[in-house]
Amino acid sequence: MKFLKTPIMLLVVALLTISCFEDNDDNTISANQINDFVWKGMNIFYLYKDNVPDLANDRFSSDSEYADYLNGFSSPETLFESVIYNRETVDKYSWIVDDYIALEQYFSGVSTSNGMEFSLFLHPNNNSKVFGVVRLVLNNSDADNKGLKRGDIFDAINNTPLTTSNYNSLLSEDSYTLNLAMYDTNNTPESTDDNIVSTSEAVSLTKLEYAENPIFKTNIFDVGGEKVGYLMYNGFTADYDSQLNNVFADFKANNIQHLVLDLRYNPGGSVNSAILLSSMITGQFTGDIFSTEQWNSEFQQAIENEDPELLINRFTNNDEGAALNSLNLSKVYIIATEDSASASELVINSLDPYINVVHIGENTTGKYQASTTLYDSEDYGREGANPNHTYAMQPLIFKSLNKVGYTDYIDGLTPDIELHENYLDLGIIGNENETLLAAALNDILNATGKTFANSKTNNSLQLFEIDQQSSPFENDMYIEKELPENILNQLIFD
Repeated sequence: MKFLKTPIMLLVVALLTISCFEDNDDNTISANQINDFVWKGMNIFYLYKDNVPDLANDRFSSDSEYADYLNGFSSPETLFESVIYNRETVDKYSWIVDDYIALEQYFSGVSTSNGMEFSLFLHPNNNSKVFGVVRLVLNNSDADNKGLKRGDIFDAINNTPLTTSNYNSLLSEDSYTLNLAMYDTNNTPESTDDNIVSTSEAVSLTKLEYAENPIFKTNIFDVGGEKVGYLMYNGFTADYDSQLNNVFADFKANNIQHLVLDLRYNPGGSVNSAILLSSMITGQFTGDIFSTEQWNSEFQQAIENEDPELLINRFTNNDEGAALNSLNLSKVYIIATEDSASASELVINSLDPYINVVHIGENTTGKYQASTTLYDSEDYGREGANPNHTYAMQPLIFKSLNKVGYTDYIDGLTPDIELHENYLDLGIIGNENETLLAAALNDILNATGKTFANSKTNNSLQLFEIDQQSSPFENDMYIEKELPENILNQLIFD
């Protein structure tokens, strides 16, 4: 079975189809067909199956009891949620969706977006009003074409002031006018007299089909006689692996001696892309263990019995035969924040036993589990999927461990140099004076005596919410490899 890539969001569908089961007396019993797919898929693949009694193999004594159980749920989403293990603390990342076609497009880098990524904050001295700060404008997007900039502030949509109760509906529209504003400190150090001042400027934005290239920005700095490569990489999207390799070809041609990898807004993606990126940074560890996998007890045992090597991901020197442009570095600077998740964390954690990883920024998200897409087909693959619906699931199926077995970093990975972005002075991505990049350059080049600007964080801002609308399927780490058919048959059909 080919594991395809897909994370998921919850959507409600009322129309449900019916399947039939036979009890021991050969009586036909009606049950929800999609719910049957949900339970069986979770029973086989779910990482935390051992912790969920309702997923036990001996949970039902008859087909009749099983059918009654399935019909007790009003929707596939309800059933799915009922078998999630510790949703608030452990499994925050398994999802179900009713349109896998849209998901497949998303994981090819295509989504609907106006290109504006933002963070929302409470007004100073007002807990009901909200303002936004643009933290990133995607290249060649509608926002980029309209001249919106990182650091722009807005306080209203379509001339309606943003509040804690209306912000979601206003920003969810496909088209809207962004009313810009300014943050006024009244030239005092105290925040008690700070205010958001509306301006007459406005930008009209439209969400369009957009293919995001995760390679957002590259640069090469020549400071103190040493070459420093810089890469802002915003998603582990397999379709852009060859372009990523080309970036490293340029770094290699310019003989860079240091690398700053900026993953501050990178929510994750392909495990294979993470392996390729890490192999490009290094190159001297080809064939060594990059990470290992821990599945649920049944899956783990089946793989160990058949081929334990399948549980190991190794550094490589090629991408489907194309040679990697590796830098053979023994030290790397990685900018990562609370928005850096899954495959971003995998790179940091898996490189750490091998080279000096200097993590600059904040504690990361804390997602060490990977998932895969399950379709309603005989072997849960895309081919032969049930034509009566387009539901698919994205359950967590294994957790990743680095070479020395470190995992379960539920509170994220801790930075070596702790710094937070100042949302009132964000700076320009890829500019040597931007706060987080400047910290890396200062650490690299301290001996030269050259100092880069390093603005202080404004601690008076009260973060309300990080934008989740432009990328609804955040924080996924997915696998793209095949498991032997006999292992799958053993678990699915036995």
